Amino acid sequence: MRQSWAGLRVLLLFTVILGIAYPLAVTGVSQLAFGDQADGSVIERDGETVGSSLIGQTFDGEEWFHSRPSAAGDGYDTLSSSGSNLGPESADLLAAVEERRAAVAEEEGIDPADVPADALTASGSGLDPHISPEYADIQVDRVADARGLDVDTVAGLVDDHTQGRTLGFLGGERVNVLELNLALEDLGGS
Repeated sequence: MRQSWAGLRVLLLFTVILGIAYPLAVTGVSQLAFGDQADGSVIERDGETVGSSLIGQTFDGEEWFHSRPSAAGDGYDTLSSSGSNLGPESADLLAAVEERRAAVAEEEGIDPADVPADALTASGSGLDPHISPEYADIQVDRVADARGLDVDTVAGLVDDHTQGRTLGFLGGERVNVLELNLALEDLGGS
């Protein structure tokens, strides 16, 4: 009986330490040091949440910059985050890439060979909110035309929203599509 009580006391002690105190301490430190990231990097407009700078969204229509394809559920479904699990020899993946290549080339009025890779494939998580500056650049003419804006103005927005490499050497330059489209919305146009 004495060993049972000792075991129960240890269980309760570790439940309080590891189940309550430690999570509260980690949450407190993250809120103090990285408040925006700890809250999910939520972007709000007029008091309403429009998305997160960390999670991609689908934008339909000629007047918007388009995100890269998503393999997460029906598109950017955070509950189904994952890659497609299709390998480079998969006939399904190759067919999807060729279908996307043709669609992007037709929509943007470019040679299919000039379509960037991120316009053709989903990210590993299926939720990546970024596209390459190259993919953004091929969309500039379409977006400017659809909105009745000057091409140089829209290209300037892309330049303004191009983020450098992480820590100066990791990954490549990238453009957050949600933030770019919100800036485009602020700019106006038809």
